[in-house]
Amino acid sequence: MSTTLGSFIAGGVAACGAVTVTHSFETVKIRLQLQGELQAKRDAPKLYRGVLHGVSVIYRNEGLKGLLRGLNCAYIYQMTLNGCRLGFYDPIRTSINSLLLERDLHHMQDTRIKQHQSLPVNIFSGATSGILGAAAGSPFFLVKTRLQSFSPFLPVGTQHQYSNAWDGLRQIYGAEGIKGLYRGVGPAMVRTGFGSSVQLPTYFLAKRRLVSWFDMQDGPALHLLSSACSGFVVCVFMHPPDTVMSRMYNQTGNLYSSAFDCLWRTVKTEGVLAVYKGFFAHLARILPHTILTLSLAEQTNRLMRRFESGVLGVEEKPKLS
Repeated sequence: MSTTLGSFIAGGVAACGAVTVTHSFETVKIRLQLQGELQAKRDAPKLYRGVLHGVSVIYRNEGLKGLLRGLNCAYIYQMTLNGCRLGFYDPIRTSINSLLLERDLHHMQDTRIKQHQSLPVNIFSGATSGILGAAAGSPFFLVKTRLQSFSPFLPVGTQHQYSNAWDGLRQIYGAEGIKGLYRGVGPAMVRTGFGSSVQLPTYFLAKRRLVSWFDMQDGPALHLLSSACSGFVVCVFMHPPDTVMSRMYNQTGNLYSSAFDCLWRTVKTEGVLAVYKGFFAHLARILPHTILTLSLAEQTNRLMRRFESGVLGVEEKPKLS
């Protein structure tokens, strides 16, 4: 088992643990983003009035099942997205470092190459690994969004009635083919590229600064604070394309001709701040999600390194990040 495969597994498992805890906030976020779609602010109904009200209303009318709609899709998507994001980030980063510093790819495993930190390279590596994951997992995020937006009591946006994730995939493929399954993949890749370009670089930057400024030791406290810093920055950068993506995924037919059309019509009809609808619900989800994902990834990576060293006989390398 290679270190890349170990990182892929660690990233996916960590993300699934995190999404179990934060999925209900994602459901609220999506409904807030779809609420009042293409309606002037004065005319838009307010069925959900924020994070806590949204959780309360959904639980009261639909129970825990309503809050956790699409969780199975979320697991598959998170395994795909974060497995790619955390699994490919370092190989991409060290490949670029090797090309820039040594003019070839044969020095990727050199200590100097692994330790070299360049913010532009880190941002590019984060964005690229995230875009790969978003493209691979897009059909599952599409179905997840539609399952979460569906409500028999307080519907917002276009409603899609699927009995489960596989029924959703089957219905979409039957009606629209492969093209339908990849509806909205463009804004999904932009959204994840934005988030991924800042998530890991911000995490490692915060980690290094906390160690150098406050002499913190590597451990849960350092991972927690670094993840919190990363989560906030991710939410700020990622939320506008996230709103566009939610609307593109949830549309039926051709309500929006493109991501830019969706962005333009949303801002024109609902105002500039419409792209930040559901921001606090997103923050309530992304902060614990980022903290749990990155902290659990650190711990899972340690277990994977011990497994590779003790069971498979792969030499355990010192941690460089």
